[in-house]
Amino acid sequence: MAKVIHVHLFHSIDNSKRKDWYFSSISAVYTTLKAEQVGATKNYLLHAGLSGNGTIFTKKAIIKQSKLISCTKSKKQVPILNEE
Repeated sequence: MAKVIHVHLFHSIDNSKRKDWYFSSISAVYTTLKAEQVGATKNYLLHAGLSGNGTIFTKKAIIKQSKLISCTKSKKQVPILNEE
């Protein structure tokens, strides 16, 4: 399963109402958000123990790492029949 980094900002930024952001890695967080907006540097998050569904609280955000659940691709799909 792939991981997902969820950043919940306590205050919206750049005149946007968006407070929840989802990223594929900690490095990806800092391509969009600044350390001042998150309340932590990239280096801090890399060493803070987010792996294993960890959560970090800062004065400006909550940062969580979780597993992304997806469907497995099967070779043959069985049709669902409605029996009445």
